[in-house]
Amino acid sequence: MNGGPSGFNNAPVTRTIVIASALFTVIFGIQGRSRNLGWSYQDIFKKLQIWKLIVSVFGFSSTPELVFGIYLLYYFRVFERQIGSNKYTVFILLSIAVSLLLEILALLLLKDPSLNILTSGPYGLIFSSFIPFYFDIPVSTRFRVFNVNFSDKTFIYLAGLQLFLSSWKRSMLPGICGILAGSLYHLNVFRVRRMKFPEVIASFFSRLSWPSVGSTSPNGSSRNVSSRNVLGSTPPHVGRQVEGNYLSPALSSSTEPPEDSISTLVSMGFDRNSARQALVHARNDVNAATNILLESQAH
Repeated sequence: MNGGPSGFNNAPVTRTIVIASALFTVIFGIQGRSRNLGWSYQDIFKKLQIWKLIVSVFGFSSTPELVFGIYLLYYFRVFERQIGSNKYTVFILLSIAVSLLLEILALLLLKDPSLNILTSGPYGLIFSSFIPFYFDIPVSTRFRVFNVNFSDKTFIYLAGLQLFLSSWKRSMLPGICGILAGSLYHLNVFRVRRMKFPEVIASFFSRLSWPSVGSTSPNGSSRNVSSRNVLGSTPPHVGRQVEGNYLSPALSSSTEPPEDSISTLVSMGFDRNSARQALVHARNDVNAATNILLESQAH
């Protein structure tokens, strides 16, 4: 199992989070202050060190945590490709905000001296991502080792377990809070899964985004990922035709979709032939094709 084509094509928000986490961890590590990235209730509400709350969302406190954290963030880019950068940004903000709020409440209620300072890093985002990973990503390969059943998803769970236990209680609490935040999103509390940024804000951030690395299609032409994917939405030409009329022979005779785009949709659990025909209808726009397939399943 993989998250689709390698790199950050159609995943600019994930790329930003990964780079920010690596930079904060390295910068504070060089200064020998990585252990000070964690925050406590006293830091925020008595010393008013709000910067610690912000920095702790991105920077990991150790190199092993950085390695496992970056690996998981990189894999979970599949969700940004699945729901689009706009909705994925809403998911990120909800995960971070709710998990931080739950952590503060837990510190107030537990009053455990061993939880005086929580570990740092985007634990809320990472562990909230395990909820859609469990429910929405299908198993593609199963195998047995010493009569024990495994799947291709097992390695992701093991990486998450390693991160979850990395600092014992100091990392377990943020992990649990992240799982709860992801559950709220999955349950669509207050219809949060329908929330999107207004087009004005989306277009503003799209102009600020870094250009994605282009790839080459099978016919040799250069194909660049459109910057509108940053907080973007489905292009207008996709329309509302979702119940099989996008599979018409006339559209199937148009340009064959790139193999990496088909692989991206297949990695999300869609049938290969349906993925190819959805891409034809969406003019090889992966986000638009994803929406077509998701809407067709809902009917």
